Amino acid sequence: MITVAGVSLSYGTHRLFDDVNIKFVPGNCYGLIGANGAGKSTFLKILSGENTSYKGTVSITPGERLSFLRQDHFSFDDLPVLKAVIMGEPRLMKIIQEKDALYAKPDFSAEDGDLAGELEAQFADLRGWEAESDAAVLLAGLGIGTELHEKLLRELLDTDKVKVLLAQALFGRPDILLLDEPTNHLDVKAIRWLEDFLLNFDKTVIVVSHDRHFLNQICTHMADIDFSRIQLFTGNYDFWYESSQLALKQMQDKKKKNEDKADELKTFIARFSANASKSRQATSRRRMLEKLTLDDIKPSSRKYPFVSFRAEREAGDQILRVEDLSKTIDGMKVLDKVSFSLRKGDKAVFIGDTDLAVTTLFQILMGEIAPDSGSFKWGVTTSRTFFPKDNAGFFDGIDLNLIDWLRQYSPDQNENFVRGYLGRMLFSGEEATKKTKVLSGGERVRCMLARMMLIDANVVILDGPTNHLDLESIQAVNNALTKFDGNVLFSSHDQQFIETVANKVIEVGAKGVRDFEQPYSEYIESKLGDGRGAKNASR
Repeated sequence: MITVAGVSLSYGTHRLFDDVNIKFVPGNCYGLIGANGAGKSTFLKILSGENTSYKGTVSITPGERLSFLRQDHFSFDDLPVLKAVIMGEPRLMKIIQEKDALYAKPDFSAEDGDLAGELEAQFADLRGWEAESDAAVLLAGLGIGTELHEKLLRELLDTDKVKVLLAQALFGRPDILLLDEPTNHLDVKAIRWLEDFLLNFDKTVIVVSHDRHFLNQICTHMADIDFSRIQLFTGNYDFWYESSQLALKQMQDKKKKNEDKADELKTFIARFSANASKSRQATSRRRMLEKLTLDDIKPSSRKYPFVSFRAEREAGDQILRVEDLSKTIDGMKVLDKVSFSLRKGDKAVFIGDTDLAVTTLFQILMGEIAPDSGSFKWGVTTSRTFFPKDNAGFFDGIDLNLIDWLRQYSPDQNENFVRGYLGRMLFSGEEATKKTKVLSGGERVRCMLARMMLIDANVVILDGPTNHLDLESIQAVNNALTKFDGNVLFSSHDQQFIETVANKVIEVGAKGVRDFEQPYSEYIESKLGDGRGAKNASR
């Protein structure tokens, strides 16, 4: 158990935490959430002991071991993969090093023999004899084969390196597990394995993640950083989001009677609990969601962008036809004879052999680059707006305030009109006059979304829209695309984003194309080999 008492932390005049008091107990998985800059990663460092500049106390139950998955992916580059994983249990690694040094002594004495016996006993208690096999099991679950076990970490691809460091954090069954964005760079199969691992992990887990599907699957509680405090809520991310939005709506409606509020919340909780019981949370943690109460459900101070896509005119039945598109970049075949068609109402997620395959396809469809061969034709009634993965060309070398920047793309040059769209993206008042050159990655994305909204197109194309966004902005874009009546072509690694938007999955790459007329959840299950196969798949 971790107990946090009276923790406060300030940087200059900015107060990050103010008298935080909270307990994290075994058997629960806590999702640590908060707006960008709220201090999520900083709080994990406080819990781990890496940050000691705070006031107050953080105490861990004596004898418990804490493991921390950091965002530093280079600390163990000079170690072999298997050894790097075993380094996750420092006590065991120290004993191994002491044993090796002892047995290497040329003048091994009787005293050394006694010490060796003690070390061997400790080695056995910490499952030292099973360490390599335990590490191999973790690596296998995450998709790291035995052929990589003796390679140095720096020789691995970044995606594989992240998996090794995750295995390191999980190794030795720590009592407290801190995870900072554990699903970054993981494929769906590895994420599913991690979900199952954490669902059956009976110790304390605290996780920071922008992956809402992951938080929904594993979390029993949300720890919300708001107003420099941290408040606990029972339930997963969806429950926290929907209940806080409902509480906000009811707070704003002052005429609503208290008993009506209670009835509405009870109905909501009953519906949510029923849905939760049907989820993959088939362990004891699921029962936590069956005990949801009305206690302490409060509106959040979190601000959500207002994202809305509106089609100026309705598109016809024929949206897009692509025939035999091929493209080679720097000698590598990226697209090969890609053919597919989209009809009215299609919202298609594009999945490529690499992200470059999808980005190249979108650039061709937008006329930014030419294919080596093949053709495509948009329906005559379509109009398009595009969110590129790389938005540097819209900002680099440009010294404009946000009003003048957005005015470049606005059909109405009136400042109040432009400010209205910036306000929807949380740039109000003086924020609207800040220079584009000082924008963060997330702020640039919100500017690009405002630009897209001005166009009123009936086809929306987005290449990685959830990159660089916080949970609030991801939720806003997700809601907007779900409600949009037009067509959507998009790429994303956010499973919940894909599941709630896409009604069609299209695989593209150097081996052609596969078109799946099925929900993304069914597509994923077919890829994970559950025996059902891909329904309605065609080449």
